[in-house]
Amino acid sequence: MENYPLLGKPVAMEGVLDYRGRTISKQDSGRWVAASFILVMEMAERVAFNGIMFNLITYMTGPLGESNAAAAAAVTVWSGASMMLPILGALVSDSFLSRFRTIVVSAILYVLGLGLLSLSAVLPNRSNCSSEGDEAMSYATCPPTTLRVALFYFSLYLVAFAQGGHRPCSQAFGADQFDETDSEESIWRSSFFNWWIFGLSLPMIVSPIILSYVQENVNWGIGFGIPCLLMSASFIVFLVGSRFYRCYTLKESSSYAQISQLLATLVRIQRFSAVKSEAKAQDEHCPESSHQRRLESREENLNTDQIEEAKGLLRLFPIWASCVGYTLVLAQYETFFTKQGGTLYRKIGSNFQIPAAGLQGLNSAVITFIIVIYDRIAVPLARNITGIPSGITMLQRIGAGLLISIFVMVLSALVEIKRLETAREFGLVDEPNSVLPMSILWLCPQYILMGLASGISVGGLQEFFYDQMPDALRSLGVALCISIFGIGNLINSFLVYVIDKVTMSVAGESWFSNNLNRAHLDYFYWLVAGLNVCLFVLFIRSARSYVYKKKKEICVI
Repeated sequence: MENYPLLGKPVAMEGVLDYRGRTISKQDSGRWVAASFILVMEMAERVAFNGIMFNLITYMTGPLGESNAAAAAAVTVWSGASMMLPILGALVSDSFLSRFRTIVVSAILYVLGLGLLSLSAVLPNRSNCSSEGDEAMSYATCPPTTLRVALFYFSLYLVAFAQGGHRPCSQAFGADQFDETDSEESIWRSSFFNWWIFGLSLPMIVSPIILSYVQENVNWGIGFGIPCLLMSASFIVFLVGSRFYRCYTLKESSSYAQISQLLATLVRIQRFSAVKSEAKAQDEHCPESSHQRRLESREENLNTDQIEEAKGLLRLFPIWASCVGYTLVLAQYETFFTKQGGTLYRKIGSNFQIPAAGLQGLNSAVITFIIVIYDRIAVPLARNITGIPSGITMLQRIGAGLLISIFVMVLSALVEIKRLETAREFGLVDEPNSVLPMSILWLCPQYILMGLASGISVGGLQEFFYDQMPDALRSLGVALCISIFGIGNLINSFLVYVIDKVTMSVAGESWFSNNLNRAHLDYFYWLVAGLNVCLFVLFIRSARSYVYKKKKEICVI
């Protein structure tokens, strides 16, 4: 129930201002109206980012003329950097700019990066060669100029840098529009994370097919230019909604200072535990010792809230580390799944050919379906059984997704074995440019399972790291969640690089050979599945001992 003064005017929210720094009331701001403007911009941003990432390996192995292994490593390094930079963006936001201003600055840089990327794709190749004839042959005989490659990588990493500021702030800013001290808005905020994933996945159902088709069959410059236009239009929509936004004031101490304080508290706790053990040993030999009295005095000097926040921050890291296995699986979905699809029969009817990256829309379709079923049906049913407002705990939800991702890799390895057998059966092992008589629909089950894993786990991951961080560091919490995906991509890139070199020197043929019919992606998928199993065991052990920040959600797997 809202409280109003005698004159009937709304009460200003404490510690909350509008985007101009003026006081703002609860009933005239925030909630789903404000969150919807933010979501529209984030939907366009995800289409723009994924419109680049999903088909980036095709561009690198095509117009840029890079090998499969080099392109896969480059894609995952870029993707990994994109997912790690949000930590920097969150710290800058929470310390200096505020979330609203960080989103504005990031959006401007984003549009600039996408525009330059589109420009790099239309620059001519070297002038001393011909681009006529077979497309694949022209890429090999007419490589891009140094300027074109340099501009491509500069713009690509400018997009990554802009995304580093945009992504953690937009989601945290969206969640900020719901007051956690209000019982109704608190429930809405929990549901917000589900519908956030739904909103981001909805346009991804068809956009991979459309953008991939334009990029491969019309023009790469136009294919990169469309995301630029979408991002520009969505930025205008975001600015239109400015008057509805709730902007929380920055704390007196920056997030850098708060993190330093938390780390210092952890060190003090460690030292205190050591001194306590020593004092206990001395008191056993000298009962009249004053060590215990001095110890109690030191204990009083430790701020209870700081101790709990420091311990809570420390407990997050085993969960963070054990979730990397899921992102290793996701890295294959962004790279090698697409390359596999390019070798299979993709025609529908007599004219239309499914782009190799187009099946990623199937993954998004599954996510949107799962989110609706989960939020509207599964959560209410589970709530009646468990008594937990969210139906099941955040860690239970994350664990279910991690388990499914293991089966994704097992299934992917089995399908790849079938693909290699088909190549041998029809004598196409040494014809890498030939289309195998095997439908691309064979890949559908692994995309569907990946969508199921993402639909269940990603919302739980985002809510967990937002909810369990100290209140002033919630942008950093979102950034930590995103960084899991970055670490997974970087680890994947390292594995691809090492395995490529080792297998080439030992067997004379890389697991990631440019001729996929002689490669062994199946071996690599089995390796990722095994690593996933080990990390899942770590997750179960960490989750069982985890104590939630909010007592009402204390539960174990």
